[in-house]
Amino acid sequence: MDLPHKGILQSPALAQYVYETSVYPREHEQLKKLREATVNKYGNLAETAVPVDEGRFLSLLMKIMNPKRTLEIGVFTGYSLLSTALALPDDGLDQGEELFDFAFVDADKTSYKGYHEQIVKLVKVGGVIAYDNTLWFGFVAKEEAEVPERFRNDRNAILQLNKFLASDPRVDVAQISVGDGITLCRRIQ
Repeated sequence: MDLPHKGILQSPALAQYVYETSVYPREHEQLKKLREATVNKYGNLAETAVPVDEGRFLSLLMKIMNPKRTLEIGVFTGYSLLSTALALPDDGLDQGEELFDFAFVDADKTSYKGYHEQIVKLVKVGGVIAYDNTLWFGFVAKEEAEVPERFRNDRNAILQLNKFLASDPRVDVAQISVGDGITLCRRIQ
């Protein structure tokens, strides 16, 4: 299956520059091994994994937030999960708390809105929910006729999610143009 380039950096040369200057030099050895194993096993489908710049962003976000409990919905080969797990503090995963500090969603796009209704109840006030692929290969900015048919349902679901999140009074929202787009939602009520 031939996939379009994933990520806001539509120029492969620019993406490579970002990777070589700020991502690869700090990429954890286990993440590098996982990334390489994913490419070796899945070839072109490896493009569906979380991009390395996004993994680096998630890792830094975890270090800034210092979360104790995290949740991830949807895992391909685990690059995003390992990125967040490696950045957790030593006292992370404390099971004494009931609510999560951080949730990352990278699953079937048509279910994102339903996931949001459940996750907003599981993340504490002040916690963060991150939705992956909210720019969906750049297709969110194109007319439907320009989008390959196999990407249309997910594109439409992402368009609906983005509109819904922007008006959800329970969260503060920022759409970040890293990887294939991440929408961060900070729960405020």
